[in-house]
Amino acid sequence: MIDPIIFTIHIGSFQLALHWYGIIVVGAVMISAWLASLDLKRRGGNPEWIWDMLPWILLAGVFGARLWYVANNIAGGGTRYLENPINIINIPEGGLHIFGGFVFGGFAFWLYARMKKIDIWLLLDSLAPYLLLGQALARPANFINQELYGPPTTLAWGIPIDAAHRLPMLSDMTLYPEATTHFHPTFAYEMLWNFAAAGLLIWLAHKFEKQLRPGAIFFGWLVLAGIGRAIVETWRPDQPILPYMGISTSRLVSLLMALVGVVLLLRRYDVFHLPFERKK
Repeated sequence: MIDPIIFTIHIGSFQLALHWYGIIVVGAVMISAWLASLDLKRRGGNPEWIWDMLPWILLAGVFGARLWYVANNIAGGGTRYLENPINIINIPEGGLHIFGGFVFGGFAFWLYARMKKIDIWLLLDSLAPYLLLGQALARPANFINQELYGPPTTLAWGIPIDAAHRLPMLSDMTLYPEATTHFHPTFAYEMLWNFAAAGLLIWLAHKFEKQLRPGAIFFGWLVLAGIGRAIVETWRPDQPILPYMGISTSRLVSLLMALVGVVLLLRRYDVFHLPFERKK
């Protein structure tokens, strides 16, 4: 396996480690932001909007992604962050949940767009495909950290996970020998889905540019991102299950994302009207 730490600088008792996780995620963000800025320029917007808002979205997104991950861990019965709260801010260890990033980063995005009086739909339609692309480009970091894997498999593309990174239910080396047991690379499944979904949205945005209404690409992102994550959650044994529902929090949120996307997409094309809308 690849060492998650590229190198460590020691200054007395202080040490600073550079992790592959951070390098890969930052690289994915920069590539996606650059491509989104090009798309925004093509649509007649100012590409500088992307770069101006990026630091605020990143700070809010990382904060929210960490909080969601910690809350999800605790909801699943984990005690690590309750027993030692300082671990909450130890982001280099890994542990960010994309839904928290969407919520907090989305709020920062909304504030920026409102303050600058920018067309929100124009921005969202430019950003949506590259959110999926950014997620896909960042997924190799999960492989290096040996996280977000699924149950044991005998399929040819199964990956090894060492004892230190095994989930509690998969840590019995008698049942799951370290030398011979391989696991579903669920992060790779989501990566492939996101590449395909991003490609589809980009193709639609160019092919039907005149026919697409504002927000259509973003609503398509909600649908595709939600469906993809809901499917991937099938192979995620680490996610806490909601009592009496038999479904993980992440899978429920994913399905709701997809449902909201379908409803908004149909409404955008006047297939129906929402009950609370004023009649003209």
